[in-house]
Amino acid sequence: MTSTVTPGAEPFSADGDRTGILLSHGFTGSPASMTPWARHLAELGHTVRAPLLPGHGTTWQDMNRTRWPDWYGTLDEALTELRSRCDHVLVAGLSMGGCLALRLAEQRPDDVDALVLVNPAVNVKRLDIKLVPLLQWVVPSMPGIGNDIKKPGQDEIGYDRTPLKALASQVTMWKDVRAGLPRITQPLLMFRSADDHVVDETSLAMISAGVSSRVTEVVPLVDSFHVATLDNDARLIMERTDAFIAEHVATGTGTIHE
Repeated sequence: MTSTVTPGAEPFSADGDRTGILLSHGFTGSPASMTPWARHLAELGHTVRAPLLPGHGTTWQDMNRTRWPDWYGTLDEALTELRSRCDHVLVAGLSMGGCLALRLAEQRPDDVDALVLVNPAVNVKRLDIKLVPLLQWVVPSMPGIGNDIKKPGQDEIGYDRTPLKALASQVTMWKDVRAGLPRITQPLLMFRSADDHVVDETSLAMISAGVSSRVTEVVPLVDSFHVATLDNDARLIMERTDAFIAEHVATGTGTIHE
């Protein structure tokens, strides 16, 4: 039995033009990390979806009963719904959301027109993460990784504990996605915080080296930590994404449903 969704962690949806934007939050986070960006895109007139991934937005115990196919399945369904009403779809993701976005591009190349990734996670070099496949059978959780935000007063509405069975599943997904990177040919825009306490530099290096995209842009974020979509560089992320959409996707008005 799942718990009630925490106020502020609800999914975001807005109907607009025939350019669709699918936004994915990260591991143990919630749509709260994407809502300001989603609102901005909706105000520009785009059709926007920011789903709540299964097991998120309630309790970490709920999340420990979910696995990566559950999270991916929710995004996959959202992409199908967007494609039914839009001519073009851009998929954007924060952290693990970036990994999920990459997998959508690998599995559904004709349905994903472009990708925007903010501090994407497909690997970490921390030793304790390497031990998670074993640790998951010993302890249910470890200290959380949420709210790595430099700007005061921001809250991604995530968990204060990291559920280890779910984390072990994420590590499995990373391997799957890394193996499929050469299949990615879509235009790719990536943002990377210089000071990120959650995801190290190896993920960006692996993605950059692995994809087959002819267009790859990397924008450094000098004044933000991991959850950069809520941090001091959030406006830069929005502006660069707007320009990227104008150049590589399409453009133009709609209704917000929450």
